[in-house]
Amino acid sequence: MTNAQAMTSAPPDTAANDWLEQTGLIAIFGVAAALQFSIAAAQILLTVAALCWFALLIGRHERFAVPRFFWPLAAYAVATLVSAAFSADLARSVIDCKQLVLFLIVPIVYRFISGERGHSLITLAVSVGAASAAIGIFQYGVLHYDLQHRPRGTLGHYMTFSGLLMLVIGCALARIVFGKRDRLWAMLVLPALAFAVALTFTRSAAVGACVAAALLLTLKDFRLLAILPVAAALLFAAAPSQVAKRFSTFTLSDLSVTDRGAMAREGIHMIEAHPLVGVGPDMVEELYAQYRDPAAVHEINPHLHNVPLQIAAERGLPALAIWLVFIVTLLSDLGRRFFAGRHRVLTAAALAAVVAMLAAGMFEYNFGDSEFLMFLLILITLPFAADRRNAGDAPA
Repeated sequence: MTNAQAMTSAPPDTAANDWLEQTGLIAIFGVAAALQFSIAAAQILLTVAALCWFALLIGRHERFAVPRFFWPLAAYAVATLVSAAFSADLARSVIDCKQLVLFLIVPIVYRFISGERGHSLITLAVSVGAASAAIGIFQYGVLHYDLQHRPRGTLGHYMTFSGLLMLVIGCALARIVFGKRDRLWAMLVLPALAFAVALTFTRSAAVGACVAAALLLTLKDFRLLAILPVAAALLFAAAPSQVAKRFSTFTLSDLSVTDRGAMAREGIHMIEAHPLVGVGPDMVEELYAQYRDPAAVHEINPHLHNVPLQIAAERGLPALAIWLVFIVTLLSDLGRRFFAGRHRVLTAAALAAVVAMLAAGMFEYNFGDSEFLMFLLILITLPFAADRRNAGDAPA
């Protein structure tokens, strides 16, 4: 009997459930692919996946199943809503809270991307990342993008572009170092991914990628760390002169360094004034002039270019503490899974994503970038979803 005949002869509820399963699964794969090209397409596909997930949850009376790290993430969402309630501009902060809906990616991915599907999603992400990197390289080499007009692929900002490529580099390297199959393709595209990040002139993404690579090589064999400076030297030698100058010129007198120091002091002043609930989500830019440091380079900044500082200033010290619990819980669970030998490629890719986010997040508020956050949440959920034998194995 063919699949079509089986669907036709199956009871209506079973046929509907099968359709929802397939649609939700395809939609999540579409989200992982579309993120690197269009946030609008990714959000549309995420809405489709969410509707399928909710329909299956209600129709099959399934238990709401999530990894352990989701609960501190949910608590962080609650702390954000509390902060918004005390904001000087309630409407602006509440509108910004819509990003919290993206946290539903965790239960949705956990529901649909079970078993070996996570490995297929990693392959898709690396392949799409290679195409996105090619666009960035074309923009620099043919369209003559430069430091003033940086390559950004088809995305709206070069920071988003470089941040996503940074996560893809972690996926590719995890496949190369810990994979037993499909390693050749990752090896072929990894240089292009790294080169594209360099061409964005984004030092924070380069730092994040290097830290992720150092972690993965250390987990495999500490001696492999010797590869990292050699690879960096080769990339540096092959880079155009203005790219090499960007990454080699880094002093305390650099205007970006000066401005980040000023932003740090501004953030501390905001925290001192509002330690419990912060100034409110999306209010840093609004209140920037009020707290602006005399040494600040720019008149205004949308955020403070540092994830922990931004969270504490916007949402208060309790929200920062909850976020740190989320990070510690996540790293602890991933570490246990890795050393237990469970789904090592997926777990290594998730670990690489977290440490890359943390390292780059010292210089950029990447946790607040929707595209970056969506891809991060997908990657960190994959190792936990892989333990589920199939997509429908969690009825109440």
